[in-house]
Amino acid sequence: MSATAAKSCGSPAVYHRRQPERTVLYRVVQAHLATWLALHDGGCGGHAPALTEREFRRYLECGILAHGFARARCPDCGHDFIVAYSCKGRGICPSCTTRRMVETAAHLTDHVFPRLPVRQWVLSLPKRLRYHLDDAQLQNAVLHSLLHGIEQGLRKSLPETDGATQINTHIGAVVFIHRFGGLLNAHLHFHVLMIDGVFCEEEAGHLHFQETYLTAEQMMHLQRTIRQRIVRLFVRRGLLDKAEGQAMIACEHDGGFSLDTSVRIEAHDRQGLERLLRYCARPAFAQERLRQLDPEHLVYESKKPGPGGKVSVLLTPHQLLDRLSALIPPPRRHRHRYYGVLAPNSPYRPAVTALAATESACNEGKGKAEAETEETPVRQAARYVWALLLARIYEVFPLICPKCGGTMKIIAFIDEGDAVREILAHLGEPVDPPCIAPAHGPPLWETAGSGDDELLIQPLPEYEFDQRIAW
Repeated sequence: MSATAAKSCGSPAVYHRRQPERTVLYRVVQAHLATWLALHDGGCGGHAPALTEREFRRYLECGILAHGFARARCPDCGHDFIVAYSCKGRGICPSCTTRRMVETAAHLTDHVFPRLPVRQWVLSLPKRLRYHLDDAQLQNAVLHSLLHGIEQGLRKSLPETDGATQINTHIGAVVFIHRFGGLLNAHLHFHVLMIDGVFCEEEAGHLHFQETYLTAEQMMHLQRTIRQRIVRLFVRRGLLDKAEGQAMIACEHDGGFSLDTSVRIEAHDRQGLERLLRYCARPAFAQERLRQLDPEHLVYESKKPGPGGKVSVLLTPHQLLDRLSALIPPPRRHRHRYYGVLAPNSPYRPAVTALAATESACNEGKGKAEAETEETPVRQAARYVWALLLARIYEVFPLICPKCGGTMKIIAFIDEGDAVREILAHLGEPVDPPCIAPAHGPPLWETAGSGDDELLIQPLPEYEFDQRIAW
């Protein structure tokens, strides 16, 4: 559930219920969903998957009071308010995807990542190889090549020790698979948040953390090694011939590979770690970047600066629905994965995650942490309620009574249609949900279903843009 915090001078912030029906995205989906579905079912671009239609329809019900709500009441002064249900969608609803982002970041910060330095590794492949990454097995193979290459590079950076210590070292990482770019375009790449060091196994099952320091030369060598491993993987699978693979490895400009390692979070910077985790767990669509020029043209902006400033893309409503539907995450696939000592089946996970809530791990070297698995208390995965998440994002706790300051409680969940309409009529709220516009007929059939941007976009009137338009 989303909220806005209204802060005035000297007065505490007050929770205000969101109104999704007033947003640009809701109006676009409401007005064009039926036409978009009819075009796909009519053979223009194939049939829309049932998952896609369900996500769009559930989004139109999210936050609408007419579909049911919860009632909160203050036992001291009797003040109450109602909160609409959420759709808990994974791909379209900005409110639910934001909630999932914040919950994931909060859980990983509070219960998973120990108080040790963390580095972000961002891997992007050239388009020639990215085309094949729709295969889930190939994705896993590329990830394992990346993680194994990083682990070998971190081991080599350790001081000279005996071979047994080198072998008994472990990494810890959480991987986020992004299937989108900044302009709602399909761009699959990987964000790896890895503890910047290795855990060395000692006698009696103890773990000793050794922080690693890679020089610029070592980092460049590691990047070349990872590129070679991934290219050879594609060659072995027959997706590249040997000549193409050798040319891609020998390319002076990395052959389209990009491996960024510039972001590093220190052990004591837990707020910085949570911000980085929110960035990695962010949804594909940001509601504040979408604006409407006229009923048939939208502009979606990107924060990443281009040659002429901000980069934006001009879309018709049907193009926006096409891009959103393509970015819905596949069902029954995890949005992030755990590796190394943070993996669920790792015998060292309880010992490592036990350091997430203690300051003792942040000593002079951010590094010497010993723990035994048997002594670590068993903790269940964090489950944050919507009120705590709102307090974490907007610094406003919705269950604090704005009149007396008491603690409000959820006293009822209203689901029955007659009761819902009666309460909403008493409060002066709309008793019926917003209606979905019926499907439009020709001439929209001739253009709205096409996949070619040039056919969809008609000559525009003179608009004043403060950014470059990317067609």
